[in-house]
Amino acid sequence: MENNLQGWQLAKTEAGGGTGNWRAFKLPMETVERAAEKWKAEVGNIDKLWLCWNINSRWCLLQQKLVSEAGWVPVVGWDPNCGDGRPKVLIADAIPIDFNQDLGLPVLFMHFPLEFAFLWCEKLAFWHSDFLLSRQEILTVSKRFEAIKDGEMAAVFSYGGMRNLLQRKKHRYFELLGCTTRGASHDQFEKGCGWWRHYANHINSPDDMTEKLKRQSYCSDHGGGIFYWEKFFGGKVHALKEREYAANHFSINTVKNYKKASDKSAEMDINFDLNQIALNLGLGDLV
Repeated sequence: MENNLQGWQLAKTEAGGGTGNWRAFKLPMETVERAAEKWKAEVGNIDKLWLCWNINSRWCLLQQKLVSEAGWVPVVGWDPNCGDGRPKVLIADAIPIDFNQDLGLPVLFMHFPLEFAFLWCEKLAFWHSDFLLSRQEILTVSKRFEAIKDGEMAAVFSYGGMRNLLQRKKHRYFELLGCTTRGASHDQFEKGCGWWRHYANHINSPDDMTEKLKRQSYCSDHGGGIFYWEKFFGGKVHALKEREYAANHFSINTVKNYKKASDKSAEMDINFDLNQIALNLGLGDLV
């Protein structure tokens, strides 16, 4: 128990920048680029990849099956600090990648390979580990993602709560569900934006103090940089409506009296009945 609780503390302190925080990023870009060369070799020329981040093996397996049914190839990553690590079971066409093998970070969120998608793939769909869709929903989303051109992307738009409805500087894009392309990912990196928190500290953010203060005045959370890229650099983001997917997100915010545990995998089992959720979504045959 003690080690797992220490692991939660590691995530809270943004250990090594592995959670996706430019303030804490210490690795040389050359290290990331060398690691990404191996990721690229693993996926080859497949142009319909969908990132499934394993926290709980049962949930991840169901996500893999859904992705495959929709005609995409699941790329499965994991956090060495939280949950089940490498999933216990993979479907036949899944591609497991230990994104942390050459990075050696104590914590690794899906935001890490997502931020550097331009280094290792052409198109990458993604979703949260605690998110599920029905078959019809994923087919609808899949068609939208397939239509996205290089240089464009899709993501869930978030106001940050209704209290921030009219406060544009509080808005962001949410990595709950989305799809990026090499062109969009690369342009975001060049412009010093992207998925990570505190993009005012991005290695490509201008040194100009006026620009830095401007960036700091906008949402600094994950995906704030995507909103900034769209607003000030003409980035093309196909917005998905957060309210349409709220019921598909099984998180701490969706359960009354949510019970904490030593890690996220245990919490998912304690707070959610995956079998019942699958039945409700018409996915009972996949669990």
